[in-house]
Amino acid sequence: MKIIPTKIEGLLLIQPDIFPDSRGYFFESYKKEKFLKSGIDADFVQDNESLSQKNVLRGLHFQKPPFAQGKLVRVVTGSVVDMAVDIRKSSPTYGQWVKAELSAANKLMMWIPEGFAHGFLVLEDNTIFQYKCTNYYNRESEAGIIWNDPDLAIDWGINDPIVSEKDLRGVRFREMKSPF
Repeated sequence: MKIIPTKIEGLLLIQPDIFPDSRGYFFESYKKEKFLKSGIDADFVQDNESLSQKNVLRGLHFQKPPFAQGKLVRVVTGSVVDMAVDIRKSSPTYGQWVKAELSAANKLMMWIPEGFAHGFLVLEDNTIFQYKCTNYYNRESEAGIIWNDPDLAIDWGINDPIVSEKDLRGVRFREMKSPF
């Protein structure tokens, strides 16, 4: 397993070791001791999965403390552009973002610690996205930033994605009062 640092402290890409053979392949998507050696001390309590069609954009979401979540995300089938925005007020990279293409083909995963808003754009029909969470979902602590915030200037690679009503109500980054 290869841990790949990003330009934002704590936000990591994870490339598992893939073992292919004539039957298919095998890989470890999570192994606690390997994650601990890489500085990821996470206690996962909930797994989530979504199925989406091409051009669906989900996010940018986060949960406020005490229900803040770290997430280990990956794609089972299809592909996405995955996005994480640093919303930790004391971070030197506050307001900066990292994006990566996660796909069933590349098996790349992203570790998103607490203090980040997260979202993804689906690149293929019938994409299955999974994430392990370090805290339980709590509706009252859920918050979001509008996907096309002009101050963040995220290059999603699309102008008119399919976005839920809830996500259209996300606040602008400059109006958000970060709890982190």
